[in-house]
Amino acid sequence: MSEFLWTSAAMADAMHAITQGALPESITGISIDTRSIKPGEAYFAIKGDVHDGHAFVEAALKAGAGLAVVEAAQRDKFPADARLLVVDDVLAALVELGIASRARLKAPIIAITGSVGKTSTKEALRRVLEAQGKTHASVASFNNHWGVPLTLARCPADVRFAIFEIGMNHAGEIETLVKMVRPHFAVITTVEPVHLEFFAGVEAIADAKAEIFSGLEPDGVAILNRDNAQFARLQKSAKKAGVSRIVSFGADSKAEARLLDVSLHPTCSAVHANVLGHDVTYKLGMPGRHMAMNSLAVLAAAELMGADLVHAALTLSQVVPAAGRGVRHVLEVGGEATLIDESYNANPASMAAAINVLGAAAVGPKGRRIAVLGDMLELGPDGAKLHAGLLDAVQSNGIDLVFCCGPLMRNLWDALSTGKRGGYAGDAAALESQVLAAIRAGDAIMVKGSLGSKMKPIVSALEKRFPGNAALDDAAV
Repeated sequence: MSEFLWTSAAMADAMHAITQGALPESITGISIDTRSIKPGEAYFAIKGDVHDGHAFVEAALKAGAGLAVVEAAQRDKFPADARLLVVDDVLAALVELGIASRARLKAPIIAITGSVGKTSTKEALRRVLEAQGKTHASVASFNNHWGVPLTLARCPADVRFAIFEIGMNHAGEIETLVKMVRPHFAVITTVEPVHLEFFAGVEAIADAKAEIFSGLEPDGVAILNRDNAQFARLQKSAKKAGVSRIVSFGADSKAEARLLDVSLHPTCSAVHANVLGHDVTYKLGMPGRHMAMNSLAVLAAAELMGADLVHAALTLSQVVPAAGRGVRHVLEVGGEATLIDESYNANPASMAAAINVLGAAAVGPKGRRIAVLGDMLELGPDGAKLHAGLLDAVQSNGIDLVFCCGPLMRNLWDALSTGKRGGYAGDAAALESQVLAAIRAGDAIMVKGSLGSKMKPIVSALEKRFPGNAALDDAAV
């Protein structure tokens, strides 16, 4: 970023900070990680779960950081001439800077949440909007108590569009975050049985997602999935919160962004829809019916935010999966095999959707469709049942082999027929060698599990053992 983001004086004023050293007139960005910090950025010494950012302040300043934000209790650790903004609490100061950033924005702002698909939907909307004007969006899955204020604080004042992802696994989290963002538009992609360890049921999850309405600006718009079983509950919550307009998407005949037809292909989808009264046909550069459904929310949001709908629909052909959410690689195993990396995270709905995508994947003459699955976490007392319930998706999609790891995924393993059992291990590390030994030319392999199941190393091991290249998506050509 070459243009300045904040003046040092404005930052100090917003955070009620004490200044120290010869501060630069302005900073060009904000960082919380010295491994990726760029010259001219401000470094925030946040205390994380593992590391205290104050231990890296010296490294940040040596790397060219314009200044560092530190807490008063640790100020004496640094030289008297160090370029510092001194605050009582660094994370609280970041929140204050985020709120100040929101106050100066004049762009239409959208917040996206949901049990499944919020990051992919955010990325698709980012791609669509940035093709039409300067757009700021959350990086990766920066959607929590530090990710949201960081994304706000990083937002340039002159953007045309701003997109924020908001996540949660406990009640009350979304309300706190959305009141910082104060969006004009709010999307709930879907409500599914995730984080059940912390909720009484799906209805309670819907109520937690509905907290997003509490931060909507006056005359704000809610964009909801009409096909979801919790639609009526969310609609009622939105009206109770005073939301002036509710726009729905889905295949339901009453949806304002309505799916009319979809043709699913191994690497893309062809979609025919009516979006807010406009008939549109477009190619989506990601496979899966669930992605096609969320593309309706993307187009509805783009139209409501003032973007050109036709241009937005055309841009969807260039949208590709985010890292760990369906990215494809070609493996060389004496011939080509396809690896589908879904390792970022998992819950019952996203797992079934990924198995559906695997079921549509192309295979070679002797190829097999192979699912490599790790535990889905935070599902509470229904965890065993929800894992065993994946059998329906495995069977209906013609999955040839299933490799399972983890105590919860043992429930699926026990339900599988002998012919579909590829291998089982107590954890992903122990399963890795079994998967590597089984792959052959023509196979399509999908790897998925919750973050805590540590499935990414299996993906990395496959790429290292059988180096190939990123699979070419014909939808994006």
